[in-house]
Amino acid sequence: HTNFVGVAEIFPPKELIFNAFSFFNFEELKVIIVGQDPYHQKGQAMGLSFSVNSGCKVPPSLKNIFKEIQNNFGTYSSETINCGDLTYLANQGVLLLNRSLTVRESAPNSHRKYWKFFTDELLKYIVKNSDNKIFLLWGNDAKSIKKEFEKDKIDISKHYFLESAHPSPLSANKGGWFGTNNFKNANNILKNLELEPVKWLP
Repeated sequence: HTNFVGVAEIFPPKELIFNAFSFFNFEELKVIIVGQDPYHQKGQAMGLSFSVNSGCKVPPSLKNIFKEIQNNFGTYSSETINCGDLTYLANQGVLLLNRSLTVRESAPNSHRKYWKFFTDELLKYIVKNSDNKIFLLWGNDAKSIKKEFEKDKIDISKHYFLESAHPSPLSANKGGWFGTNNFKNANNILKNLELEPVKWLP
């Protein structure tokens, strides 16, 4: 007899793969937050980087994001934020883009080769065809995007790049995430551009 091996699922569900592009027009884009790939366990991924479905346990990276937002605006509370759905940010012109739009269950970064060209070209399009966008690049994978722009001799001088360590506990607790004021600095840039600041907390 043959052993049947179950097929690993792909996340997010297919109707949510392009969810990051569902909320606003290109002209309304303010901030781009670049993630690596979707969460790779059942029920979490919903097409927005760092975001999970409402009702899911808030992942450690996202807890650190919320904590830093609270620190930035002096609203820190010991009460944890229990909903990790970041749709409220997408509704304000924040593109929550993973470099891979899909992932195989329990296999982080498993679909990178399939999506790299698509998401890299998309980011290049944004840089070449707009001004004054704020890129939040967290961790080495996200920071490498800026290096790729420079290597391809793409002019990035019309945009803002706020870089820091990744918010995952592995890197955030070593320094370079807490206290970087990414969110406050992004809002100061938006105010200087006479644009509506982002309401970063739900």
